Amino acid sequence: MKYICLGYADPTLFASASEAEMNSMMDSCFVYDDQLRANGHFKGGEALQPPNTAMTLRYTNGKVVATDGPFAETKEQLGGIMILEARDLNHAVELISKHPGTKFGPWEIRPAADLGEMMQQSEARRHKGGKPRG
Repeated sequence: MKYICLGYADPTLFASASEAEMNSMMDSCFVYDDQLRANGHFKGGEALQPPNTAMTLRYTNGKVVATDGPFAETKEQLGGIMILEARDLNHAVELISKHPGTKFGPWEIRPAADLGEMMQQSEARRHKGGKPRG
């Protein structure tokens, strides 16, 4: 089963780390990511640029409104995502708990939703009486 893992970080930790400390931490993260890949658990992931590069979209009064930055009143900001293949939630927790990136901040782990049936039902509704797309 796939699990989406959201890694949060306190941006001040990056600012206060020396170059050597940062390189050591990042190297240890990449070594563990390679281990996850080798064992078939790493299915994808991306680091995110700093929060000040973000835009938040919100539907308000009948239109979409964009504002600078993330909409979060918290010290930690979303730093990246990882997609894991794991037996169950406990296995996903075990895998992420060994990741050096947990030292930067908390991780949220959720099972990925399978939208296949919902998509098929929507496709059928949208093309009722006509030819299905495909």
